[in-house]
Amino acid sequence: MSDRRALILLRHGRTAWNAVGRAQGHADVPLDDLGRAQAEAAARALAPLGPVRLWSSDLARARETADRVAAATGLLVETTTAFREYSVGERTGLTLAEFAERHPREYAAWRAGHGGIPGAESDDEVLARFVPALAAAMADLGPGECGVVVTHGAALKAALAEVLGLGRPGREALGVLRNAHWVELVHSASSFLGGEARWRLAGYNLSAEDAPRDEPGPGAAAAGGDFVSDEPAR
Repeated sequence: MSDRRALILLRHGRTAWNAVGRAQGHADVPLDDLGRAQAEAAARALAPLGPVRLWSSDLARARETADRVAAATGLLVETTTAFREYSVGERTGLTLAEFAERHPREYAAWRAGHGGIPGAESDDEVLARFVPALAAAMADLGPGECGVVVTHGAALKAALAEVLGLGRPGREALGVLRNAHWVELVHSASSFLGGEARWRLAGYNLSAEDAPRDEPGPGAAAAGGDFVSDEPAR
């Protein structure tokens, strides 16, 4: 048996608020028609990897996406608030233009990096809940096993940079994870050129279109990820 482990970090499918740039945060916004189709396609692409565990944020858009993966794999969804998106406080339900109009002082401070949005979670608060949950998921996978976490773009990017040792300055180098796209992390005790065994980034912004049609197994989906620069609503 291979000692290689893989963890897939899947962003939820699109919602109507994603489509118009409304900040979602902890709002329970469901998938729209396109989001449901995206989730179905991602589930079909990930099922051949043979995941043995499936974790998800408890928010509707993530849980609906995870339910598609569960249907395709026969797994039970293990929900947790730890994998939620950032709470966005007074930005919830607003586009950037609406936030700027209704809360001009807070908007100006936020854009200048001089203050947070009232009621929103800080980076430290998000990392304090997300990173331990992600580390626990990694630790729960045995040799040759694959797991899937269904979560949200901004919180995922922050936590991913932290667990990879990139830190906050390296976070933006990851780009934005698109709806129903995923990250693949792999771990192997027999690492390349005898280097230290650790979790490594094997693919970013992967999608159903990138997934191979044969040779399934842990981590088989890593191919052809891309980077994008548009910033989505959280």
